[in-house]
Amino acid sequence: MNEFSDAVVTAGRLIATWDRDLAEIIGLSMRVSLSAVFFAAIVGLPLGAAVAVFRFPGRGIVTAVLNAFMGLPPVVVGLAVYLLLSRAGPLGSLGILFTPAAMVVAQCVLVTPLIAALSRQTVEDLHAEYAEQFRSLGVSPLRAIPTLLWDGRYSLSTAVFAGFGRAVAEVGAVIIVGGNINHVTRVMTTTIALETSKGNLALALALGLVLLAVSLAANMAALSVQDWARKAYA
Repeated sequence: MNEFSDAVVTAGRLIATWDRDLAEIIGLSMRVSLSAVFFAAIVGLPLGAAVAVFRFPGRGIVTAVLNAFMGLPPVVVGLAVYLLLSRAGPLGSLGILFTPAAMVVAQCVLVTPLIAALSRQTVEDLHAEYAEQFRSLGVSPLRAIPTLLWDGRYSLSTAVFAGFGRAVAEVGAVIIVGGNINHVTRVMTTTIALETSKGNLALALALGLVLLAVSLAANMAALSVQDWARKAYA
């Protein structure tokens, strides 16, 4: 019991004083996850919209694959990215394995199918509403995509926030491709896992509380955007 209470007190002190190591780990976590979500959104939003708008053979299969890939096992993604970026892999010449860049790549691979699948459903619903208008104006599916993405931007923000939530809480892939190198690739999730195993409960608990706060903030932001959109367009 004393060990637990001491860990709680120490964790609170680390957060209250904004310990330098704690701040460094949190800062790197946010940079990696935000970068991954940025690139995943650039790819995932247009991809999801394209699947929603275009009619092509195998569309159902593509949709099923996107939905299935929403639950990609992080360790499998980490292994795949590791093989690609390792010295013997096709992208080994980049030399980014065990760097934050490799962690961004792994998280991007995890998050892109999630954003694409969620955006596909949103854009498909919007396209059904505007289909007659697009046809009457002679708007091609390719030209319709930017309009639909812009019109659904508030609903699509939920997909982006969901992607961020998955990225920032992910541990399996980033620890495979980034390790947990001090002052280089230590992020919140990997540090929590490894520090707990070493018995450093105070740092793990402090990072766990911050991670929980970040996840809650992302969900609250998504809900706030949707509520604001409903009121603005009511």
